[in-house]
Amino acid sequence: VYWPLFVLIFYFICPIPHFIARRVADDSDAASSACRELAYFFTTGIVVSAFGLPIILARVEAIKWGACGLVLAGNAVIFLTILGFFLVFGRGDDFSWEQW
Repeated sequence: VYWPLFVLIFYFICPIPHFIARRVADDSDAASSACRELAYFFTTGIVVSAFGLPIILARVEAIKWGACGLVLAGNAVIFLTILGFFLVFGRGDDFSWEQW
């Protein structure tokens, strides 16, 4: 059963709102902007949807509950990795990957 692989779509579209907000927002020194807050909102919706999809699939018995648990654990690992990447490499210090 390959239904849980649809979660991969959420992994790919999760950083897109952040990238768009970073390009659109002109005032990078501001503590908060409406564009950045909207990007956080969309990213939160994507992450919640990624956790909700396996639960829905398990409720309609398209997948087993064990597979649902494994997908939820994988979601936690992947999204924490994405968050860690943005926390480490998202700052505007002298040497960063943003220059490339």
